[in-house]
Amino acid sequence: MSDNNIFKIIPLVAAFVFSNTSAQRGIPPGDVTKITHSTNYPEHLDFLPEMVNLLKVPDGWAVSIAASGLGKPRMLYHTSEGNLYITRRDTGDVLLLKDSNRDAKFEDVKTVVAEFKGVHGITLKDGWLYLCNNTELRRYRINSDGTLRDKEMLFNDMPSAGQHPNRTMDFGPDGKLYISIGTLCNDCKESDREAASMVQVDPVTWKRTIFASGLRNTIGFDWHPQTNEFWGMDNGGDAKGDDWPPEELNNIKEGKSYGFPFAYAKKEVDETREDPAGNSKEEWVKTTESSSMEYQAHMAPIGFQFFPTGTTYSGDALVNWHGSWNRSKSVGFKVQKIRFSNGKPVSAEDFLTGFLNGKTRFGRPAGIAITASGTVYISDDANGVLYSIKQK
Repeated sequence: MSDNNIFKIIPLVAAFVFSNTSAQRGIPPGDVTKITHSTNYPEHLDFLPEMVNLLKVPDGWAVSIAASGLGKPRMLYHTSEGNLYITRRDTGDVLLLKDSNRDAKFEDVKTVVAEFKGVHGITLKDGWLYLCNNTELRRYRINSDGTLRDKEMLFNDMPSAGQHPNRTMDFGPDGKLYISIGTLCNDCKESDREAASMVQVDPVTWKRTIFASGLRNTIGFDWHPQTNEFWGMDNGGDAKGDDWPPEELNNIKEGKSYGFPFAYAKKEVDETREDPAGNSKEEWVKTTESSSMEYQAHMAPIGFQFFPTGTTYSGDALVNWHGSWNRSKSVGFKVQKIRFSNGKPVSAEDFLTGFLNGKTRFGRPAGIAITASGTVYISDDANGVLYSIKQK
């Protein structure tokens, strides 16, 4: 059976009605809330090289194929030597791609880690490559040729991933390691305090502390190159309708809560949820932080990175919208540039589009890496393609 027969659009609509019991601690709210939820998978098209001509980028930029046949590539890390590491969660391995002549096309691909089930997050510091899966953080010493040696397991007790096996991490300007731990389910109050949080890791003791909470699933995050402020794109909840809750960009600050699971965006209370123990949602949300900017629900942000200082769009960021599966009309499946002014987000505009065409799609942007010179690499985990976007 061909993929075209497997990935047909499957509309499914369900109405959720919540109890009319009066709002008390730990039980559903008094008002009846109805939600229409759609499941809609655009038909998957296998990649053909000529499809790159369907993609659109801003004037003065060009998009090309940097590598293909990569399976399901997820997170990326580009090194100063021009090497690119790619994690593949589904196969539990890490690839090393080399571009010897620096033409933004990779001539050599080899597997450098082959035994790390569910590996997803990746970063590099002081000659060590750091990798994490749902529960474990490990690192490897990097050889001169980019291969790895001397594996060290740093800890293996992060919360079980549940629905969101997408741990990501990076070192901040303060030298600390930050790991995003998503909620274990779609929409629940977890018993593990590290779930739905950003944790900070001391690189000397490897002790974890919760840096910020109430973040449902902030896969993509980075620090602004001029202000050093911490920003992250959070995925909103599913099964609450076509247009709510929005995806959100948060200025992540130490000790702050960003609302999940009782509120989203700018302190918008989720009326479908029970009240928190000993409090009402309306009172609880007053202590939380508002998002800085909101976007169409269900676009599913994954990769997020700022253009570095010295590049054309320095201080602006790119976000990969992986694409919807739970909206009556499909959205996402593209890359957008988030424009910042005076260190704050002000607008969003398309940067790479064309994957989605009506009821079909041939790509889902996932990981992102922006080089010091401003070349952008985007991984597509639907068709195994790595794209290069650079100025002409």
